[in-house]
Amino acid sequence: MNIKKSIVIRVRVAFLVVCLFACAIVYKIVQIQFLDGSKWKEISKERRIRYQPVLATRGNIYSDNESILATSLPFYRVAFDPTIADAKAFNAGVDSLGMLLSRFYRDQSPEYYSRKLKNARHAGRRYIRLNSRQINYQDKKLMSSWPIFRAGKNKGGVIFEKVEKRFKPFGLLAERTIGFINEDKNGAGLEFSFNGELAGKDGEALFERIAGGNKPIYDGTEVAPLNGYDIKTTLDINLQDVAENALYKALVEKNADYGCVILMEVKTGEIKAMANLGKTKGGYIEDYNYAVGNQGRTEPGSTFKLASMLALFEHTNQQLTDTVDTGNGTYRIKNTTMTDVKIGGYGKITTQEVFEKSSNIGVAKLIQENFSDNPKAFVDYLNKIGLGSTLGFQMDGEARPYIKNPQEKNWYGTTLTSMSIGYEMKLSPLQTLALYNAVANNGVKVQPIIVKEIRRADQVLQTFQTRVLNEKIASDETLKKVRTMLEGVVQNGTARNIKSADYKVAGKTGTARKVKDGKYVKLYSTSFAGYFPADNPKYSCIVIIDSPRGVNVYGGDVAAPVFKEVADKAYARDLAMHQPLQARVVPNKDSLPRVEAGSFDDLSLILNRIGISNHGVPADEEWVRVSPQMRSLKFEANPVMGGKVPNVTGMTLRDALFILGNQHLKVSVEGAGKRVVKQSVEPGVAVEKGSKITIVLS
Repeated sequence: MNIKKSIVIRVRVAFLVVCLFACAIVYKIVQIQFLDGSKWKEISKERRIRYQPVLATRGNIYSDNESILATSLPFYRVAFDPTIADAKAFNAGVDSLGMLLSRFYRDQSPEYYSRKLKNARHAGRRYIRLNSRQINYQDKKLMSSWPIFRAGKNKGGVIFEKVEKRFKPFGLLAERTIGFINEDKNGAGLEFSFNGELAGKDGEALFERIAGGNKPIYDGTEVAPLNGYDIKTTLDINLQDVAENALYKALVEKNADYGCVILMEVKTGEIKAMANLGKTKGGYIEDYNYAVGNQGRTEPGSTFKLASMLALFEHTNQQLTDTVDTGNGTYRIKNTTMTDVKIGGYGKITTQEVFEKSSNIGVAKLIQENFSDNPKAFVDYLNKIGLGSTLGFQMDGEARPYIKNPQEKNWYGTTLTSMSIGYEMKLSPLQTLALYNAVANNGVKVQPIIVKEIRRADQVLQTFQTRVLNEKIASDETLKKVRTMLEGVVQNGTARNIKSADYKVAGKTGTARKVKDGKYVKLYSTSFAGYFPADNPKYSCIVIIDSPRGVNVYGGDVAAPVFKEVADKAYARDLAMHQPLQARVVPNKDSLPRVEAGSFDDLSLILNRIGISNHGVPADEEWVRVSPQMRSLKFEANPVMGGKVPNVTGMTLRDALFILGNQHLKVSVEGAGKRVVKQSVEPGVAVEKGSKITIVLS
């Protein structure tokens, strides 16, 4: 064989070997890619290691007395690595473990669980989920004592995967105020607004993704989670319960669309109750925070008349006794007609009566007469006292108020009068309440708060103090006038039905027509806003009942009774608001009781009973006036002569009406006090029978 032939053979052999090797590679590629592709894909999916977050424990939400409103409770899923336990321990305990699992879950036989554990160990599976049902902490402690499981995670292979669930011990109480947060980090209420504090910071650990789930790998690289902070609210669970129950009953009775109640401490602005209920097919639930959010922002109606009167008194010298002619109940303004509730109208009434009777015409006329030339002054005052701005409330979603400006294109010739009675504007219930609270708080407008502290265990990290939004919304003289009017609404006006014998209430009813498809319809948003006790306010409160149906659907009929029920319960629970019983002691000259005038027999009897010396008038005098002396009271004659006006100043209303009635005088009464401080006709003036006289109480 020559060299050339030898070389050719060798080349051919080498080429053949290369071809065979290439074919083998191609074959292996085809086998892996196509013939065994699904197998290797499954193995790839089952064997994947990556870092995953370890969720932090969410913080608690507390009421003002440390009761838990929301907390996170631990639950567990039970998984198992059957390859970890040694053969002797596994074989000795697997049947007993299967029996215990069957008894606990009650869904499969003991043989099923035993076979499942054995098959998984035989197949070399390192993770199986024993049951999809979650167990609580007590169940976890029980399972930890079972065969194989009692050896723990590292020797027995049991895996308790922690799953936290949010739990509210008081059920649906304050549900919307407490709120929620979902997996997408969206939500509402305190849970959403304070999510940054409550959520904490998640940790991180290495997990092996295998068939059946994710198995944690504890290799020392894991980062522990930082648990969330707790928040302490201002809510009183007892008052919250009262508010929700009272609101629910009113909504059901009137078949209303929705309603809300807010109860707030006057001095601090702390919200003690916030109830929201909306109608659904299944009844009434807390479906939205109407007290704060946009859906609850409406035209306030007559409760806004307080702001109008504040502006009036601040810019004019208008007095409560000045009269306004409201006519026959209709008032033509430009191309619209305004009406009062009373058919035939109220005629000529005082400024105080305009407010007490909630006369639309009376308020509109007063504002039109004093601000028509400068409506900007009226709007500027509303903005000055903060009605055009948000309150900066702690919960997300506060509605932005809308107050019209004269420069806007939609400012019409009737806008000023419409605004004066609470139309062509929008406020949320919380924003309206903040105004009433300021009047109760001697003109100091404070920011409502619902979260008082942020804490880690017992350590207070942040405290929210009362914040003043406006040092003085009006002068003392103006505040005195409007407080007198607010008390008069309950004593003599549209809310007489909630007058209390135990304490004074001050407030205002509201009934605003609803708008649908751009037109006013015969549905109303009814309200009552006020404070109590009126002489030393502790709480302010607002009630909204939207779209009540049936008869008697005005604010005084629907919303005011809810206010009274909440106020009665709050008053009963707070002994500090109760009037203390006076000790029976003989007063000195500086503490004599207020006795000015009245029946000699009545006054003498009372003073003798309480041990105060009195003297100076013959027994045949029926009516007397009183002059204080050292440790005694001296009576002076107060004669009543036919045909002449008697002096009734200082007398109680009952005595004054008795005397004036016997003189055949027609009496009208102003004010809401206990004694007569002024009479329109001077004492001693000769009068004829049927003459009119006005007395003012204070």
